[in-house]
Amino acid sequence: MQRIDGRKSNELRKVNITRNYIYHAEGSVLIEFGNTKVICTASVDDKVPPFKKGTGEGWVTAEYSMLPRSTQIRNVRDINKLKLNGRANEIQRLIGRSLRSVVDFKVLGERSIIIDCDVIQADGGTRTASITGGFIALMDACSYLVDKKIITEVPVKNFVAAVSVGIVNENNLLDLCYEEDSNATVDMNVVMTDSGQLIELQATGELSPFSRESMNQLLDMAEKGIAELISIQKNILLKGYK
Repeated sequence: MQRIDGRKSNELRKVNITRNYIYHAEGSVLIEFGNTKVICTASVDDKVPPFKKGTGEGWVTAEYSMLPRSTQIRNVRDINKLKLNGRANEIQRLIGRSLRSVVDFKVLGERSIIIDCDVIQADGGTRTASITGGFIALMDACSYLVDKKIITEVPVKNFVAAVSVGIVNENNLLDLCYEEDSNATVDMNVVMTDSGQLIELQATGELSPFSRESMNQLLDMAEKGIAELISIQKNILLKGYK
């Protein structure tokens, strides 16, 4: 199948990651999956949610939003609607769950790290780009805490990245752009660690049910893509994390 941008069916879009993109944040990146661009920042806060107070353990949470003209038609800002839209809420909860799963909260101590993911240009895969870039911002924020001698070691147990896969015109495709995603009969988002463990699997038969065999094929394709993304993460991050 000839894809819109000429990629092979199992090929990622071009990935660019720019670290230290925001001057004031403890960790920040601009991550680009093809034409999708997301700014991810990690901010350290000495407070924790009420249910964590007195436990000696920290917390990681995330927020997600899209700039009004990140899409073809202008989005209305959530502040003007006086509520967070359901899609944004679902995505930011996914980002938070994905990053929390690899953090040792006892090592982090009683403080929070807030990951903000702001989409400046959307062409499919904004949630997977947010998780992949958010992880690098998280690692840099943790490294900041170590450098300042606030904690003794980076409290991250595994690398984590995410990618989309789907079935479009009866073809299994990796890392869908918007046009492919909008025409997919099956759409799947996969979050996985560098040890091959699954964190989250979101799979939907958009037009009809799909087989277990199809799901396994898509999962294998996603695993290959995530391994490539984690290799990119490791090459970008400085060595010496413990």
